[in-house]
Amino acid sequence: MHYLRLYLTGILLSMAVLTACHPLVAAVPQHGITEQGAATHGAESNAHQDHAIHWSYEGEGGPDHWGELNADYTACADGASQSPIDLSNAVGEDLPDIAFHYGESALNILNNGHTVQVNYDEGSYIEVDGMRYDLLQFHFHAPSEHTINGEQYPLELHLVHRNAEGGLAVVGVMIQEGAENPAFADIIAHAPAGEMAVMTVDNLMVSAESLLPAERLYFAYSGSLTTPPCSEQVKWHVLTTPVELSVEQIATLANILHNNFRPVQPLHDRTLVVDTTSDR
Repeated sequence: MHYLRLYLTGILLSMAVLTACHPLVAAVPQHGITEQGAATHGAESNAHQDHAIHWSYEGEGGPDHWGELNADYTACADGASQSPIDLSNAVGEDLPDIAFHYGESALNILNNGHTVQVNYDEGSYIEVDGMRYDLLQFHFHAPSEHTINGEQYPLELHLVHRNAEGGLAVVGVMIQEGAENPAFADIIAHAPAGEMAVMTVDNLMVSAESLLPAERLYFAYSGSLTTPPCSEQVKWHVLTTPVELSVEQIATLANILHNNFRPVQPLHDRTLVVDTTSDR
């Protein structure tokens, strides 16, 4: 929890300066959290408070060096339960369905320098295995961070949730090329091309429910934030069915996100499970 608090402090400072995929204290407002860690992958680093420490997705600040940048980032190098992973050779089980209770939200959108993120209005949540997790935000990675049987998708959507005890659950959605998707149109149209504080777009609402595929079977495993400090004990639920965006929609987001993905990490002794039956 110590490094999670430090992580959140960095987020709040960056939001103040800028203004949230791939960080948690109960006292922190919902819109200061990203997943990317969580609450991720949003704005998830201490880079804005200490310019001598800057993580990125390439070069000396890239993923291979995250563990060297800050004493609080050691899990990025030494952790045994890191994310993302390749989703393959999963054990099939009849897992509890994810119950999605998503309402609409104002379009509260920002670019924190690492991703395009939408901070979600309060009241939406999921229930998994009897536990409620409130939806905090969603954000994008291009290309995908997780792979499925070695295949990397053009985009990955992360919906970041937190329970009353501060535990994180992230729902991942793969995005592939296909038909134009109107559910994403307003998000893409207002995605800031450069780093920008949160902006609430007048008279526009977004529905997280509409961003999901109709089929909600999922891969499940225990992992981490996909950005520094790479904190572990994040419950991952990556849907097995992708959604489609047009080539133009994908290109618009990919040109803004600039390869903001962490490479897959070793599974080690963890068990990857895939849901085989839906009760929906």
